[in-house]
Amino acid sequence: MNQRPADRLAIAVAQLNPIVGDVAGNLERARKARAEAAREGTDIIAFSELFIAGYPPEDLVLKPAFQAACRAAVEDLARDTADGPAVLIGTPWVEDGKLYNAYALLTGGRIDAIRFKVNLPNYGVFDEKRVFASGPVPGPVSFRGVRLGMPVCEDTWTDWGDYENVVECLAETGAEILVVPNGSPYWRDKIDVRINVCVARVTEASLPLIYINQVGGQDELVFDGASFALNADRSIAFQLPAFKEVIVTTHWSRSGGRWRCAPGPKAPAEPLDKSDYAACVLGLRDYVDKNRFKGVVLGLSGGVDSALCAAIAVDALGSERLRCVMLPYRYTSQESRIDAAAVADALGVRYDIVPIESAVHGLETALAGVFAGAPRDVTEENLQARARGVILMGISNKFGLMVVTTGNKSEMSVGYATLYGDMNGGFNPIKDLYKTEVYRLARLRNTWKPDGARGPDRAVIPQNVITRAPSAELRENQTDQDTLPPYDVLDQILERLVEREESTADIVAAGFDRDTVMKVERMLNLAEYKRRQAAPGVKVTLKNFGRDRRYPIVNRFTDPGMPNPKPADSSVKGNVMAKAGAADF
Repeated sequence: MNQRPADRLAIAVAQLNPIVGDVAGNLERARKARAEAAREGTDIIAFSELFIAGYPPEDLVLKPAFQAACRAAVEDLARDTADGPAVLIGTPWVEDGKLYNAYALLTGGRIDAIRFKVNLPNYGVFDEKRVFASGPVPGPVSFRGVRLGMPVCEDTWTDWGDYENVVECLAETGAEILVVPNGSPYWRDKIDVRINVCVARVTEASLPLIYINQVGGQDELVFDGASFALNADRSIAFQLPAFKEVIVTTHWSRSGGRWRCAPGPKAPAEPLDKSDYAACVLGLRDYVDKNRFKGVVLGLSGGVDSALCAAIAVDALGSERLRCVMLPYRYTSQESRIDAAAVADALGVRYDIVPIESAVHGLETALAGVFAGAPRDVTEENLQARARGVILMGISNKFGLMVVTTGNKSEMSVGYATLYGDMNGGFNPIKDLYKTEVYRLARLRNTWKPDGARGPDRAVIPQNVITRAPSAELRENQTDQDTLPPYDVLDQILERLVEREESTADIVAAGFDRDTVMKVERMLNLAEYKRRQAAPGVKVTLKNFGRDRRYPIVNRFTDPGMPNPKPADSSVKGNVMAKAGAADF
């Protein structure tokens, strides 16, 4: 006897924070979400891409034991569906000796249907062709007589390359509602990009669409959620908030052969700076908590970078889980000492002062014989940064606190940092923020904080920290601009070189000084070896240093707009890259 198709469906959207590799924990999260949805009278609950495994699982998903654990968890969850809501959930799946990125319908106590991702992204932060096989173009699945299309994430991005048009195929084979599970990481403007892509698919297919995205941090990626639905007329039916776990039941009805979602919650989109700050908070929180650190420690210098990192850490973890340390030397100004103490006081954190004079003296004494006859140079300045790095790592080891490193993207771009010194650390929440953006977010945090942030509801970064000239304070009267172009100029050039991959000739043609552009390009290229050794950090821009940009360290290519390079001996590198402490070989 044929089942009469339903004319109404209650579909729960589970925008949750899975943990990569925590199969048992992710199964329990799914069960709790399903139980919550059942209390709302939900017919079916939809989870995000690879929810059981956590996303992205990278090469972990190649382990047979992990594949088996994921399959067993899905089979256990399927048995729960003998009554109550059905489940749509993402999981790795092995079939006929091939590993797929799969989305499964669980209902009636069994795995009723399973579909495989067809278009595997292999750009930017994505590397799925490395681990998954491409599935066949799918047809819809039937749930209570309603034909659901289940294109997985990239299967809706059909404008990328020569991909299969999965949505078109689903429409042609009778799909009525598109349910799209995603693992779509945050970067600026990403919400608008997703909606525009989905509007194009809805327009082509004349079908409504539900977009389910995960939330949470995974290494340098942050997933912002911001799940939504579009009706067939392209109107937004609901929009969930970014950076928050949410389970919402949406109500769908069929009229005239068309499905439509009743109006639901519509969270306003935050301005980009607020979104960047929220991403940094969530990324740090999940990196610390998912790796089970007790808390974090950072060197508080009195500068804006460490002040912003301290504010992010308190908003992420609470004041009781941050320990700040001032590490003064003879070049540390009284102004820096006052400002660092003021930041610690405003945030309500533990604040220690550990002078490094004896440590630096000990290192110089130990090296005196080796250095005999050689003039003092940046080497001795590096020793200051490295002494600080050793002290912070000692505190980390003794108290189980992860060191937060505080270098910004401008510094990481041009090598203005010391390996095994101020680059020491487990994670960097501002790694993908240029210096001018650090200033903007510092001003922003003094007037606002994200919902759910654990820091104080007041200004936490003294105005003097924001307005004074930045300096590494590794020699008398040093400022960053002794070596670097002004940050408002430097950052514009770097954004064109890194994010846009523009040629030096095009940048000069845009009005930038040729010598300055050439210098910045050279510094960027020379610093690749440092960036390879830097701590991971939150991605907020279109192209971060890490997954997005994988340049060779040994690299003799020269931009045609550049002059012929001179031999890259240590003295040239030291002069070009020189923050005191930047030339590390």
